[in-house]
Amino acid sequence: MPKTETKKNSHSAEAMNPREIWLVLVGLMSGMFLSALDQTVVGTAMRTISDDLNGLAMQAWVTTAYLITSTVITPIAGKLSDIYGRRPIYMWSIIIFLLGSIASGFAWSMPALAAFRAIQGIGGGGLMSLAFTIIADMVAPRERAKYQGFFIAVFGSSSVLGPLVGGFFAGADQIFWIDGWRWVFLINIPIGAVAVYMVWRFLHVPQIRHNVAVDWLGVITVILAVVPLLLVAEQGREWGWLSWNSILMYSLGLLGIISFIIAEARMKESALIPLSLFKSVTFSQITILGVLIGFAMFGAMMTIPLFLQLVVGSTPTESGMQMLPMVLGMMTATAVGGRIISKTGKYKILPIIGTGLLVLAFSWLIQINKDSDLMFLMVGMLMVGLGLGLMMQTLTIASQNAVEPRQMGVATAGATFFRQIGGTLGTAVLFSVLFGRIPEVLKDVFSRTETQKSIGAALQDPTIANDPANKGIIELFSSASADPGSLSGSLTGNTSFLNGAASVLKAPFVEGFAVAAQSVYAVALVIAVIAFALSWFIKAEPLREKAGHQEAAAAAAAH
Repeated sequence: MPKTETKKNSHSAEAMNPREIWLVLVGLMSGMFLSALDQTVVGTAMRTISDDLNGLAMQAWVTTAYLITSTVITPIAGKLSDIYGRRPIYMWSIIIFLLGSIASGFAWSMPALAAFRAIQGIGGGGLMSLAFTIIADMVAPRERAKYQGFFIAVFGSSSVLGPLVGGFFAGADQIFWIDGWRWVFLINIPIGAVAVYMVWRFLHVPQIRHNVAVDWLGVITVILAVVPLLLVAEQGREWGWLSWNSILMYSLGLLGIISFIIAEARMKESALIPLSLFKSVTFSQITILGVLIGFAMFGAMMTIPLFLQLVVGSTPTESGMQMLPMVLGMMTATAVGGRIISKTGKYKILPIIGTGLLVLAFSWLIQINKDSDLMFLMVGMLMVGLGLGLMMQTLTIASQNAVEPRQMGVATAGATFFRQIGGTLGTAVLFSVLFGRIPEVLKDVFSRTETQKSIGAALQDPTIANDPANKGIIELFSSASADPGSLSGSLTGNTSFLNGAASVLKAPFVEGFAVAAQSVYAVALVIAVIAFALSWFIKAEPLREKAGHQEAAAAAAAH
């Protein structure tokens, strides 16, 4: 068994008082806010950024670069924090994130921005998982839920603030003589500075050193396993799922997975993600459930803003505000779930209710159509938020509680890692379903006699034909007379021709997108039903009464 030693500290076996916890919490929430806000802010401003850097076709790589490095670094950061302590690894995560932000703010091209976003991702991957691990060190599982709930609130609020902040900066020509969109990245500097100071000044959880080797072979093989699969998940629709590029990525990913399992088996307890974690039935069940929830959550959530913008007619900023019911649902359910766990010390019922709410939410959203209004969507979003709020912190607490304290970092990072993998797969698969269905639905809609008559009559109306707002969509119809197939692919690229266009001209496109969205929620519903069935079989272990650092200190003293 690896040797463990506790760094000298007068509080090594004492519980931290609420004031000490809250001071640390401010730093941790600042770091998480950085990572969570960045993803939504950049998404809103991406069109402006790509226009300025002349690289619209490269924008997917800017997103993919961050996604790959943040996903890969998650288990690595968790393992390093188990060896060298949480505080230095968390501080370095913030610093690397800030360096990537500064570089991104001064990027001169889309390839350069993609490279700098990859650096940001290295820091971002550590911020998310280590925040939950540090709370686990400070607070006993039974009390942990009420503190982790604030992280969920930060995560939720960032999804509302992100589009607002991104829209503001993207819409500004210059701020202090610097292009407005560059502040999307530069705004991270003051927030990050606060986080670094708070963590440096107040994070004094005793450092439990584990004298084990760094699993470099595990690092290499996890990169070989994850990167090709993430690339094909992001680019497969463009490449073709059975193209030579995709087949090469599948092969490399499979080789990487096999190599990773062999490497981890050889390293035993020193492994990046020790296979012994999966000896815990609870941890294995929670990991599978996390992949399913990530798949349904991230994939389906990505389509709601698109529906709001294309069908309801909202601007990117407005769609961010209209997502508020989901955020409120998450925050409310998180607070209620935390109170239940704190009072009863039990959690098994929460995943059952949470996945049940997701089943109801997707059963509701599957009825979506071209006439669905904002209120219909808000009901669905509220149910999604309530379900996720009961799930996210509960899964984290359950996975932490299922392993030994010395494995807290790798367990938390592992759970986050697999949930991100699920989210990436969900986004790729459900977007593939969406954009795969759109052309065939549009072809069907435009083949109807009534559609052709209504559009023909509208084009004969001088008021509609001479309206500048209809210029783009009329040009599309003109080109379609020579190439009818162009209409079926019109929603897979630039959709700005719909902005401000007459309702009668937009109607077929709106209907096409709405029908295609039904297929997305149908897939998400199947995944949610599987997750609901699995949640009944979770082996819920009693929550421990002591904080992670107390148990680790006691274990170290016993050795």
